[in-house]
Amino acid sequence: MRKTLIATTIAAALALAACGDNTAPAQTATETVAEAATAVEAISSNPLMVKSTLQYEAPNFNDIKDDHFLPAFEEGMKQHMTEVLAIANNPAPATFDNTLVALEKSGELLTRVSRIFYNLAGSSSNPQRREIQSELAPKMAAHSDNINLNPQLFARIKSLYNQREALKLDGESLRLIEVYYERFVRAGAQLTEEQKTAIRALNEEHSTLTNQFSQNLLAETKKIAVVVDTQAELAGLSDAQITAAANAAKEAGHDGKYLISITNTTRQPVLSQLSNRELRQRVWEASANRNQSGETDNRPIVARLAQLRAERAKLLGYDSWASYGLESQMAKTPQAVFDMLGSMVPAVIANTNKEADAISQMIKQQGGDFELQPWDWEYYGEFVRQAKFDLDESEVKQYFEFERVLKDGVFFTFQRLYGIRFEPRPDLPTYHPDVKAYELFDTDGSSLAIFYADYFAREGKRGGAWMSSFVGQSHLTGQKPVVVNVMNIPKAPAGEPTLVSYDNVTTMFHELGHGLHGMLSNVKFPTLAGTSVSRDFVEFPSTFEEDWAAHPEVIANYAKHYKTGEPIPSELLEKVMKSRSFNQGFDTLEYMSAALLDMEWHSLSADEPLQDVNAFEAQALKKHGITLAAVPPRYKSTYFSHSMGGGYSAGYYAYMWSEILAADAFAYVQQQGGLKLENGQNYRDNILSVGNSRPPMESYKAFRGQEPTTDALLIRRGLKTKVE
Repeated sequence: MRKTLIATTIAAALALAACGDNTAPAQTATETVAEAATAVEAISSNPLMVKSTLQYEAPNFNDIKDDHFLPAFEEGMKQHMTEVLAIANNPAPATFDNTLVALEKSGELLTRVSRIFYNLAGSSSNPQRREIQSELAPKMAAHSDNINLNPQLFARIKSLYNQREALKLDGESLRLIEVYYERFVRAGAQLTEEQKTAIRALNEEHSTLTNQFSQNLLAETKKIAVVVDTQAELAGLSDAQITAAANAAKEAGHDGKYLISITNTTRQPVLSQLSNRELRQRVWEASANRNQSGETDNRPIVARLAQLRAERAKLLGYDSWASYGLESQMAKTPQAVFDMLGSMVPAVIANTNKEADAISQMIKQQGGDFELQPWDWEYYGEFVRQAKFDLDESEVKQYFEFERVLKDGVFFTFQRLYGIRFEPRPDLPTYHPDVKAYELFDTDGSSLAIFYADYFAREGKRGGAWMSSFVGQSHLTGQKPVVVNVMNIPKAPAGEPTLVSYDNVTTMFHELGHGLHGMLSNVKFPTLAGTSVSRDFVEFPSTFEEDWAAHPEVIANYAKHYKTGEPIPSELLEKVMKSRSFNQGFDTLEYMSAALLDMEWHSLSADEPLQDVNAFEAQALKKHGITLAAVPPRYKSTYFSHSMGGGYSAGYYAYMWSEILAADAFAYVQQQGGLKLENGQNYRDNILSVGNSRPPMESYKAFRGQEPTTDALLIRRGLKTKVE
């Protein structure tokens, strides 16, 4: 491929020289060939311009430099547009092969460089990468519009869509036609030229603002880390945590002090341990008030993004962005989401008030003379938990050592359920020393995928946990998946074991559930592969895997003391399992508050003025009767990446929607015998492998035999004891 690029560049240069000014042909040819030589050198030295020679085209991170990205993006967009225009302007009548198959094969270079760059920008950012992101945002938006709004291309897709039943295609190919048609229509392909011009401008501004929102959030996260002067103020933290805080402070230029980093949610993990109330308040306020002042103030961006999305929806014929977004999801309408969440509010508020009363009582018992505040909830909640379940979280963590959880818990479970195994691949280069590479093998010993495990928090990584792909699966292109899981687990100081909370244990299962959705994909077309499903279905396969963390056979295999190797005592394990329903009012309410806030922002019409962000938040929560001062939303608008960053706008409800599917599916598997290969194969064949090659509810019913009910969800959240 590199030789082809070089040859094409030289040929183009010579052709241009031959057509030059006859009065100075030698000079023109020399200059043109010199320019070509420069271009050739840039191509030949840029590893992104060609497929990686590593297994499954895994990126060779040792060779990739930041300076390689922009030239590769520019060339990738150029090549992709040339391919798309050739398809759009093909004089032959549209066929499935010369239009959709050709589109599926187009943009190879742009896809490759995009996957590598945006993954690194999220997990290993630096100033140069952030600058590249800002430069790319409007260019990539324009490139997408140039494809989606091309009338000739849409005419070919529409022609295939109109005759799809007569084409006698297989189910996956028919699904591809429908997905493409819907994508183009929803992008504005049927708009007038005047409307297309308007939507292009909105898309460019939207892309720029979402990028700025993310950049501001990343910059603020570093800036608001809480610096603590004395070790005494850190009472309640373990020795390892204090050492880690001292090391972090030293690296940040605060030698002799301690630094507490702020994670991406409103709630901060250390709030359950710090006995110093003043410090707890500082930590909570640093989290809750972020991105509301100075150069990184996201409030104007949030207000304009909500307005932009409403304007775009109106152009496309919808009342709101939520109406537009939900139409292609399982939920279908915003009202369905409001009804689902609203139906839960009374029970959730009642549970939360009971929890608040118990915590307030604990504050009084311990001599406190103050009203319960958000920064008090988790600290005193731990005393309530200990009193109710006699459970010490620091003791529990000693049985959840990271490496054992990963290998003897997560990997063990998926080997039992799907017959797969993960083998270390230390020979493969990674983008950071903490990242480990594995190869995934199937039951029959055949190789399936490459998996990168990037679990530890560090500077330059955005908050949260996620799965992504460096290479997607496709039989059409012959590609096998290269997948990454990213988390933000605090890493223990060198030489000490990393002990994780049970919440992080379940998140490890969750994220590799996403990973398997990508790695066990088995479809022909890239567009339909892996996790390319609706937002309110994509969280189902990952949430389904969470509950295996508590399965008796699984937890007996990994919950062992990090020093002695002794299994977790049955009495302690029983307390852990019983305590899972503890604080469910708080957990559910903070999630629902964020989900409803997201829906309210995106239910605004295009005629609404710019909103005052803080006032809008307060009004939205009051409207739904969820204004408990001690339980703020999991995310406030200025750092709500799911919603304002774009990926889950009008879609944060999807976690609850998917949990209904996950709980029902897990209960069904237990009825069928639990952790055994037959159950895993059914789930793999009908859920994980099919991607978006058929409508999601069809896939669920093929696996389950019926649509889900909410019974198992109520049991999962401790609101019901048995299926009636």
